[in-house]
Amino acid sequence: MEALSQDENFLGLPDESIYAYDKSKVVIQQVPYEHTSSYLQGSAKGPEAIVKASAFVECYDEELDAEVVEKVGISTLPPISFEGKVDAEAVALIEENTERLLNDDKFVISLGAEHTVTLGFVKAFIKKYPKLTVLQIDAHSDLRYSYHDNIYSHASVMARVHELGVTICQAGIRAQCKEEAQLIKESENIHTFYAHQIRRNPLWMDEIIAPMSNDVYITIDADGFDPSIIPAVGTAEPNGLFWTETLELLKRVCKERNVVGFDVVECAPIEGSILSEYTLAKLVYKLIGYKFSGQ
Repeated sequence: MEALSQDENFLGLPDESIYAYDKSKVVIQQVPYEHTSSYLQGSAKGPEAIVKASAFVECYDEELDAEVVEKVGISTLPPISFEGKVDAEAVALIEENTERLLNDDKFVISLGAEHTVTLGFVKAFIKKYPKLTVLQIDAHSDLRYSYHDNIYSHASVMARVHELGVTICQAGIRAQCKEEAQLIKESENIHTFYAHQIRRNPLWMDEIIAPMSNDVYITIDADGFDPSIIPAVGTAEPNGLFWTETLELLKRVCKERNVVGFDVVECAPIEGSILSEYTLAKLVYKLIGYKFSGQ
């Protein structure tokens, strides 16, 4: 499979021995699917913007005292084309592409546009990891049965994931409708930690990790962060997660569970600003470090 070269790949890697597909453990796929954005649009530009900003992220991580990329290799794939495909067909294409990478024994990281893409990722991952838990960092629970008469809306993606029977652990939720709140109360598979609860509970990380199975997939909606950290999102909400507490949660999950893959979605770049995409690029590399630095 052909990987993007230095001018286009994640971290701007110049050495083909580190970014070539067949020599890399980690693969980044760009999934610029945007069809149901309901407030501000522009998330289709997010994956490319994150990859471009990553060229300015240092490969040496001072926290881990390591250049993890040299240990695992990171290959970046060209964006998936969604021409003529929306809703179920788009999700099927994402599932197919992700499954192919998993069959090649890659650790798959996906940079998506709208959150709908996560359904395709999870459908591929549960074939390899049947007892999967999904950790969702998000401002919104995304559990509406449908939104604007579309069951494949970004606002319904976790409802579709819930139908797959996986355990869902949500962190940072602070905007939802009554229907979503009721589903959370009724379901044994959804464990939600609202932003206002996190602020009052010093044990929230213990409690959110406890229900997780061994194999964990992480989906990170950029609006899970406070807008002061990541302003370039489609639907911003105040009182979000901050940088240090989010990294602490991710570090603990990587240490205490087997993180099998992750995605970052819903970055809608703001013209003239690079704060959001750079921070998310740094987040991606941090997560790679937490996953692989100890191996």
